[in-house]
Amino acid sequence: MQPKKIKIIIFDTTLRDGEQVPGCKLNEKEKILIAKNLELLGVDVIEAGFPISSPGDFQSVREISKHISNTIICGLTRAKKKDIEIAALALKDAKRPRIQTGIGTSESHIKQKFQSTEEKILDIAYESVKYAKKFVEDIEFYAEDAGRTENLFLAKVCEKVIQAGATVINLPDTTGYCLPEEYGKKIKFLIENVPNIDQVTLSTHCHDDLGLATANSIAGIKNGARQVEGTINGIGERAGNTPLEEIVMILKKKKELNFFTNINTKMLYTISKLVSQYTGMFVPQNKAIIGKNAFSHSSGIHQDGMIKNRGTYEIINPKEVGYKTSSLILTARSGRSALIYRYKKIGYVFTKYQIDTIYQIFLIYADKKKEISDENLKQIINSVRN
Repeated sequence: MQPKKIKIIIFDTTLRDGEQVPGCKLNEKEKILIAKNLELLGVDVIEAGFPISSPGDFQSVREISKHISNTIICGLTRAKKKDIEIAALALKDAKRPRIQTGIGTSESHIKQKFQSTEEKILDIAYESVKYAKKFVEDIEFYAEDAGRTENLFLAKVCEKVIQAGATVINLPDTTGYCLPEEYGKKIKFLIENVPNIDQVTLSTHCHDDLGLATANSIAGIKNGARQVEGTINGIGERAGNTPLEEIVMILKKKKELNFFTNINTKMLYTISKLVSQYTGMFVPQNKAIIGKNAFSHSSGIHQDGMIKNRGTYEIINPKEVGYKTSSLILTARSGRSALIYRYKKIGYVFTKYQIDTIYQIFLIYADKKKEISDENLKQIINSVRN
């Protein structure tokens, strides 16, 4: 009997961590529109901002809270009473408010950033969650730099914040330092060694400094994390955050993992373009899932396979993520089958002898141009006729 599928909570931090990219500044109207689209997309939690960081951020969190009906709205704080009070005020109109509070837990943070001790960090963690609990019921605690935090101490932190009433524990790989095996083992260690760990949801929050954010997030899920934090297009500090579109499609396509999300994947391309437009953050053409080339084929071998059967070279139907269709791009690497296919698309059918002649002229054109357009194809026909 197939075990029951497990839901993975999707936590979007595009409007908070994503907006921390240099040069990426969203105004209030843009944030509200993105938040509304995130709700339509099906994300479970929207981290709307860091209310104490600026009057503009406070106001944006407050306005987003008024416009969102079903999705949890989260405000970030440091482990400071004033931060928590301001976040609670910004979230007062949210139907489902969450405060995320926390502090660094790695040796580097404790000794160099805070000039503190493990004992004091434990006390601060406990007191911050306890205080936030006075304002809202749903409290997420983040152990900043959990990726480089020694597991035994991280377990003590988790135990403390569970006692204080945390509902979610976020375990960020803040510097993107972990390997997937390391990060997965960290989650597994906490599940096996922290009392009452079943009372909270463990969350991943991985950065992409070594290009491992998605792999680490999946390792976290496989070892017991049930919430994934990330951003649309993977935007965020330095090399960025876990791209949510990648997580969602991995879980959708790899059915053997037995997980699911509430995401309407047909909206992924649309919201990717919206976020890119408003943030000014360009999406690389070879970006997985939503890049311009994700469903484009230029190699003759690949094109021939695609014409015969799409599944030969595509594991995702473009319509699943909101693309209209795949593209066969004509270049100097394209073969006769792709040329015949493209000519048929614009209404031309040729004999084998004709296509052999046309193909030789096509190659001359293709060697001079990066890509052959439909207009170029017509020019090639005219040159043959003349």
